Amino acid sequence: MKIDVNGAPREVADGATVAEVLAALRLPAAGIAVALDGEVVPRAEHAATPVAEGAVLEVLTAVQGG
Repeated sequence: MKIDVNGAPREVADGATVAEVLAALRLPAAGIAVALDGEVVPRAEHAATPVAEGAVLEVLTAVQGG
């Protein structure tokens, strides 16, 4: 199915969860924040949150510096 990740179109498996999308993108499970269709998805819910066709997923990575 087609979804949008950080403004770029992506193909993911039908019925994929947020955790599965992150794994497919080779993103770490920690140090990121995820919003699905404008709603923040807590890390504890990534594995149980399905992603639907046409969903918009925003992934932010924590950056340290000064």
